[in-house]
Amino acid sequence: MATTEAIIAHTQSRVDAIMQKAFPDAIPFDNGAYVITHGSSSVMIMVRPYTETDTMVELLSQVVTGATVTPELMHFLLRKNAELHFGAFSLLFDGTIVFSYSLPGTSIDANELEAAVTSVAVIADHYDDHIVQMAGGKRHADLG
Repeated sequence: MATTEAIIAHTQSRVDAIMQKAFPDAIPFDNGAYVITHGSSSVMIMVRPYTETDTMVELLSQVVTGATVTPELMHFLLRKNAELHFGAFSLLFDGTIVFSYSLPGTSIDANELEAAVTSVAVIADHYDDHIVQMAGGKRHADLG
């Protein structure tokens, strides 16, 4: 059985209140998602169904697009995944490097969401330059 619309709406309401207070410059979307920018990175915050009784709040930052994915780059990203406190680098279907982290949604509080959004933004902003130097590509700020 899927997450009910009421549970999703409840989580979106909590996230909305936190985002408006902690990140007043965040850009809201009609589907309940938000985007914040930090340096050369941005973070999308989305509420997703998870279980019958809970949701997930997903934070996703597009770090570098168009990098040359080499064994050296993969080794670097996997090593960083082992070193960082939370979250992980991964590759999308088109080779875009992202950094993401997820939190249980129905019990989310302001401190944990603020810390997670800030951490994902800082990590993406820090590593995008290094990845571009290492493997080419473009940071989020270089697109469009």
